[in-house]
Amino acid sequence: MRGTRNLIFIGLPVVLVVMLAASGCVETPESGTESGTESVIESATYWPTDGWRTSTPEQQGLDSEKLAEALDYVQEKDINIHSLLIIRNGYVVTDVYFYPFANGSVHDVASVTKSFTGTLIGIAISEGYIAGVDQPVLEFFPNSTVANVDANKKAMTLEDLLTMRSGFECVNEPYEVTLEQMGDSPDWIQFTLDMPMAEEPGTRFVYCSPNSHLLSGIISETTGMNELDYANKSLFEPLGISNVIWPSDPQENNHGWGDLHLTPHDMAKFGYLYLNNGTWDGKQIVPTEWVAKSTQTQAISEDGKGDGYGYQWWIPIDDLPARYEARGRGTQLITVVPEKNLIVVTTGGGFDMDEIAPFLVAALKSDQPLPENPAAYERLQEKIDAVAEPPEPEPVKPLPEMAKKIEGKTYVLDSNPLDLQTLVLTFDEEKGEALLRVGLPENQTLEFLLGLDNVSRFSPGDYGLPAAGKGSWESDNVFVAYVDEVANVNHYKVTHTFQDDQLTILLQDPTWYGDVEFGGRLEEGEN
Repeated sequence: MRGTRNLIFIGLPVVLVVMLAASGCVETPESGTESGTESVIESATYWPTDGWRTSTPEQQGLDSEKLAEALDYVQEKDINIHSLLIIRNGYVVTDVYFYPFANGSVHDVASVTKSFTGTLIGIAISEGYIAGVDQPVLEFFPNSTVANVDANKKAMTLEDLLTMRSGFECVNEPYEVTLEQMGDSPDWIQFTLDMPMAEEPGTRFVYCSPNSHLLSGIISETTGMNELDYANKSLFEPLGISNVIWPSDPQENNHGWGDLHLTPHDMAKFGYLYLNNGTWDGKQIVPTEWVAKSTQTQAISEDGKGDGYGYQWWIPIDDLPARYEARGRGTQLITVVPEKNLIVVTTGGGFDMDEIAPFLVAALKSDQPLPENPAAYERLQEKIDAVAEPPEPEPVKPLPEMAKKIEGKTYVLDSNPLDLQTLVLTFDEEKGEALLRVGLPENQTLEFLLGLDNVSRFSPGDYGLPAAGKGSWESDNVFVAYVDEVANVNHYKVTHTFQDDQLTILLQDPTWYGDVEFGGRLEEGEN
């Protein structure tokens, strides 16, 4: 039950900086400085290769009480955030993990992956593997027979892929249809090369994840290594990043558009590398010129926001201080605000940061240290500990008669976007648990253990990462299951309505398909 969509972006950084300006904590620059080129102010005197150093919020100009209030609000409103990491002046001032996501775990960073892929292209150019961004895309694949070749496809350059102006015919609404089609094909690079052209490259921004996967293929073709191997050598090892999951396609090209899994601390290292203009501990990892080009507007998005897009990085366009963002669905974010020497990293399962941004804004009081506030700092630490803990179990409601009627019986499902084929529910009143078993094509099965006492149970999920599940009977014939893939982003609310031998399913996931409704019926012989 995973999606691969990486298109949903939540505007924390916009709200954050807007409110900072309004509060007087951030001054609007008189002239438009280019992001990625400012000198870093008050940098730490160490490099976090082996780990970040910590500081009280007050030492870096933040208010512990306001941060604690943010965590109060998250708990009260049950906001589906997984982690919040704030780094200022090179020091961790807030590091929070919300149950059921755990400290130390990697998390799918979704389309934040694109910013890593763009960075590796820049490194490959600096190391001589690639001539430059003007190189035609087809030149990288001389041994491939490509379909739908025309003048536009011949003219497409590496820069056109980097800036999402490839000209490919690419469908990304209501979800990333073309990306799914690519994933269903036997050769993802070939599929992308064969895509028809919709227009002249370099003319219009169209968000297209296959562009980024083609960049991964170019890294493989030019370096002789897949993207993960090349990243380990040229990027991850210098930064001290080793806890990585990065799936690959059938030809072993790592997913260039998404699905990279990192810890929040390692996500922040990547932001810190850019904050320092591509240097790390005295070594130029990414060329300074590439950092500047990547974080400057090369194209304008047409998604209603009108944000700028660089080389696989997002750049908000307004009169506020320069900043840039690596963004992914579900509110995976790396936000870099060079003027404030600030990095904000979030992971989540689909939430609106506008809800807690006011608390974070209120916390950023000054560019100078504040007086220490031991009582507030202690309260903040207590809240950080509290949000990492599971809720107290609740009494399990008696099972309705319908539970006994449908238990263990197989429902055959109608056609649906997730390709779910069958469904079986069983209940264990003594343990306060249910088991949701879902049949997939090719005789595959997914099983999710569900707590009936409002405490999640854990089942093995993708890449060995746990999925959390809980459920309850909302009425005599309606059972609601919550399946949270946690580190794999997707968070499903599955409402089952049983009527005679019929089943209606409403599946809701804010990070991928939205709301999907489909039906099913008892398998023959199950009555």
